[in-house]
Amino acid sequence: MTTSSGRRLTRYPVVNENQARAAAGLTMAIGAIAFVYASFDKLFWPIQTVSALFAVDFLIRVTYGLDHSPVGLVAGWMTSRQAPHWVSAKPKRFAWSLGLAMALVMTVLSNSGVRGALPRTICLLCLTLMWLEAVLGLCLGCELHGLVVRKGWRPKDEAFEICTNGACDVATVEPKEAVETSERS
Repeated sequence: MTTSSGRRLTRYPVVNENQARAAAGLTMAIGAIAFVYASFDKLFWPIQTVSALFAVDFLIRVTYGLDHSPVGLVAGWMTSRQAPHWVSAKPKRFAWSLGLAMALVMTVLSNSGVRGALPRTICLLCLTLMWLEAVLGLCLGCELHGLVVRKGWRPKDEAFEICTNGACDVATVEPKEAVETSERS
């Protein structure tokens, strides 16, 4: 695929949006259970364990992709009967990097004995972001990625990206053969 100026467009890796939303739902459910135990029963080992597991899971997602993370594998199995809905992996990896940062902060805070408003706020923020993606299909990290690129804080790629809800804001270019075929008709 090439642009009108003749430059070749490359395709970045893609992620199955259905699988990503299922993974967000799984992490949200597991995280909510750990949050409830910590908040109401003052039982902190579930949130200590879950935050460390999420940090590892997000690290795997960022470095190797959703298909290789434990939660991603379960989500892939759950959505295997659905037709994939492909989106660009770049905004998702940006969002997972933010999730990794929050999971690492939660791991450090919860395992060093910090209790109270700060870890609860971070945990509720994570749960809210996961709920938005799982239930509404709104990836705020992906939207933030698009904003960062539009503002010029991160270089804009010349690559063709497929993004949910137009988060990448890149116009699609038809293949040359399709344009020629439609011109002949």
